Amino acid sequence: MKKRLFKAFNRNLKFSTAAVFLLFSTALCAQSVVKYPFQDTKKTIDERVTDLVGRLTLEEKATQMLHDAPAIKRLDILPYSWWNEALHGVARTGRATVFPENVGLAATFDEDLVYRIGQAISDEAWAKYNIAQRLENYSIYTGITFYAPNVNIFRDPRWGRGQETYGEDPYLTSRMGVAYVKGMQGDDPKYLKTAACAKHYVVHSGPEALRHSFDAEPPMKDFMETYVPAFETLVKEGKVESVMCAYNRTFGKPCCGSSYLLNDLLRKQWGFTGYVTTDCWAIQNFYKYHGAAKDAAEACALAIKSGVNLNCGNEFNSLPEAVKRGLVTEKEVDAALSQLLRTRFRLGLFDQQNQNPYSKISEDVIGCQKHIDLAYESAAKSLVLLQNNRNILPLKKDLKSLYVVGPYAASQDVLLGNYNGVSDRLTTVMQAIVGKVSAGTSVNYRIGVEPSAANKNSMNYSLGEAAAADAVVAVFGISGLFEGEEGESTASTTRGDRLDLGLPQNQLDYLRLLKKECKKPIILVLTGGSPICTPELSEIADAILFVWYPGQEGGRAVADAIFGDVNPSGRLCITFPKSVSQLPAFEDYSMKGRTYRYMTEEPLYPFGFGLSYTSYAYSNMKIEKEKIKKGQSVKVSATITNTGKSGGEEVAQLYITDLKASAATPVFSLKSMKRIKLAAGESKDVTFEVTPQMMELVTETGDRIIEPGDFKVYITGSSPSELSIKLGAATPVSRVFNVK
Repeated sequence: MKKRLFKAFNRNLKFSTAAVFLLFSTALCAQSVVKYPFQDTKKTIDERVTDLVGRLTLEEKATQMLHDAPAIKRLDILPYSWWNEALHGVARTGRATVFPENVGLAATFDEDLVYRIGQAISDEAWAKYNIAQRLENYSIYTGITFYAPNVNIFRDPRWGRGQETYGEDPYLTSRMGVAYVKGMQGDDPKYLKTAACAKHYVVHSGPEALRHSFDAEPPMKDFMETYVPAFETLVKEGKVESVMCAYNRTFGKPCCGSSYLLNDLLRKQWGFTGYVTTDCWAIQNFYKYHGAAKDAAEACALAIKSGVNLNCGNEFNSLPEAVKRGLVTEKEVDAALSQLLRTRFRLGLFDQQNQNPYSKISEDVIGCQKHIDLAYESAAKSLVLLQNNRNILPLKKDLKSLYVVGPYAASQDVLLGNYNGVSDRLTTVMQAIVGKVSAGTSVNYRIGVEPSAANKNSMNYSLGEAAAADAVVAVFGISGLFEGEEGESTASTTRGDRLDLGLPQNQLDYLRLLKKECKKPIILVLTGGSPICTPELSEIADAILFVWYPGQEGGRAVADAIFGDVNPSGRLCITFPKSVSQLPAFEDYSMKGRTYRYMTEEPLYPFGFGLSYTSYAYSNMKIEKEKIKKGQSVKVSATITNTGKSGGEEVAQLYITDLKASAATPVFSLKSMKRIKLAAGESKDVTFEVTPQMMELVTETGDRIIEPGDFKVYITGSSPSELSIKLGAATPVSRVFNVK
């Protein structure tokens, strides 16, 4: 190093003595930082991990496996909090771009969009991390390891946390989850951008009140066909860095204490090489609820032996005692810790001044215009038009008068969802509407009714005022008051679950009065992270737009849809039943009668459904071969035509039905999807490849096989049911092919 610097000085006499001294001093300083082999970037990660683990006491090893790993000053190791959240934007740590809640993102059916959102979130994560490091803020929610995405299956619409998922379909969930993970983790050959986490592994989907104690025992067919495919895909294709084991038991064992789940299935069969984290304080459940251990030391030993690496919680403080009692060996602790530390090294957290290229991302990306535009695009694509009688929508911007009413018209809470960040620009639906119409349009607003309580005042000005307007936009539905995680829904008496899926009674009563008083068009905007199953709403409203929890730009997107600057193209990622009576028992983890794949009764709205301001037609379906051999793929295609008068995006969906099988098969099963942009009158061909994997049958024992026989393949804009067509979706095209 000295020789190179002096040669440079001799070659270029323009270098001042001070400049050379500065370069020389910097080089020596950089060299002196490497006190220990684990800090040497020239060594392999395995060598660095081995060196670091060998320098730690047993007590230090235990603390480094907690989510709030403390500093080890003698080794120049800073504190690090593994626990951070980024479900739909960097969460719980101040300013960040807020994208639509995940169930809304799933309604876009757009993998590329979710990938770009993952990139944006991880950019903001690094910017915020860099600033926190400068402030020496090492607290919770400041790291670059995230507990997201949630790829549980929204198997039952009563589950309060279903809003966090990508819906009820294992294929759609897999594609959205992989896209998010790839966007979050980056593509640098050496460094991880951030570490994503597939949660909650596995069969974790309510009831919330029982989540710490229930034992999920689905049939093995349902387990392999519905509950685990997304996790498997995120591991094999997405290379997800982390998996979070759930609170509950599955097949009799705590998910965080099941060697079958964490070792046999996850690591040996799927090839997972990252780290397993517990859900937060899940290890307590071993001895409090599951009867799997007598105390904390036994629970820690079971977790380590089963494959856990990181304890979200503080139970691993008992690991030294567990080793002392012979419940687990220090060698086993070392192996678990080594796997965990690899992630910190891959993130560059032990490198000088962090050589991870992503560490150069600056603060100006947080809430930047590019991310604002992305939040708007995702909100606009997530909106689902459920009804549009007489083509009431879109409204004209220069109408004489408009009345905006409803408990969520001026609400910022319904933009945010849960596990959210906060933004300094949150435009409500009411604000956006006011900014959209002509300056000469009279716009008035009242809340009309509270979210969950009947009005105490028998007088209500809003009804008469609404009746006098040319049109009414009524923003109703549910919010985090009614649904969410165990302790976050303050109006819920069922720990955040919705055991009644209808619109809150007081809201319905108000809408009935509004319909009685108002003879003008009523545009009903519904917010929520789960289905609102009140058939009467279709009689009350002329148009119904379901908007989920649409993020910081959701108000603008909704207003643009109402006035025609956005053509709705979202599709339902979960079936809307007519009522709870159509559902199996909440505590039943069999898929029989659940979701569009196994539900035989006619729902209120089907999976994949969503209307548009234009119309589409499917025709000219072709199949490459009508007979193929087992293991071969086959291409199918169709022509999609925009038969309406405005441009739009159609979500073309590929479904397959196994017409004759030795085990129960889904009525329909989504296998692929593509967004197609079409101008009025334009036609485009869409082609899908049906792969052998799409033809697999999951047997009653959970094995995947391909049986000879006939398969029916559909290309359509909604799940191919009679109800979809009756509600206004395009008629699907289909062909049958045979596998020998």
